[in-house]
Amino acid sequence: MSALSLAVRDSNTMLRRNLLHARRYPSMTLNLLLTPIMLLLLFVYIFGDVMSAGIGGGSADRSEYIAYIVPGILMMTIGSTVIGAAVSVSTDMAEGLIARFRTMAIHRSSVIIGHVVGSVLQVLASLVLVGAVAVAIGFRSTDATALEWLAAFGLLALFALALTWIAVGMGMASPNAEAAGNMAMPLILLPLISSAFIPADTMPGWFQPIAEYQPFTPAIETLRGLLLGTEIGNNGWIAIVWCLVLTALGYRWSTSLFNRDPK
Repeated sequence: MSALSLAVRDSNTMLRRNLLHARRYPSMTLNLLLTPIMLLLLFVYIFGDVMSAGIGGGSADRSEYIAYIVPGILMMTIGSTVIGAAVSVSTDMAEGLIARFRTMAIHRSSVIIGHVVGSVLQVLASLVLVGAVAVAIGFRSTDATALEWLAAFGLLALFALALTWIAVGMGMASPNAEAAGNMAMPLILLPLISSAFIPADTMPGWFQPIAEYQPFTPAIETLRGLLLGTEIGNNGWIAIVWCLVLTALGYRWSTSLFNRDPK
């Protein structure tokens, strides 16, 4: 058996293991998924009229604010769901499973790949569920073409892959599952200080660079452009560069920690 076929076989085995584990213990995924759904419902039904009036210059239109907020909520869903990957990897490390996998006759990278692919699939399923809730409460994207929908889905998948690699590195660097969850909290907090809920140019001047020069804002603006027809500008390229950089850093970090000799 060639090295490639061995890697594919072992990665598929590890993927099945992680998906079975997620199916048997779905509470963490559900808990992480509730955060973006609750924020979506809260901002739409409690603050929707006020927020839309502020953004629209005085006219309250909740349907317009639904369209504005959904791309940000989708990106927040990615950030919250991948925390499960950090906790899962840290649990395997603490329980000694990673150490045992190191001694088995399996492809070394398959252990990490199983976690990464499994997490990305869970993120995509979460995005579908959150998107369904958004559609149910009034989100519409009538102007987007099939190609733009495909590009939006590709951006979400690429961003999920990038954040998953970062989350896996966080899980391997943490001594236990609780520490991994705490270390991964910025993945939920960063969307809160982006353009997810209000335009970045309406924030205080000293705070605007924090919102603008982070990975979530260009990705959110790109999604808005693809789904709602707003101006994308350079945000598309910036979002892709962020995804590639985060993926490379996360991959390098995770593999170096995994290949490090255990103490």
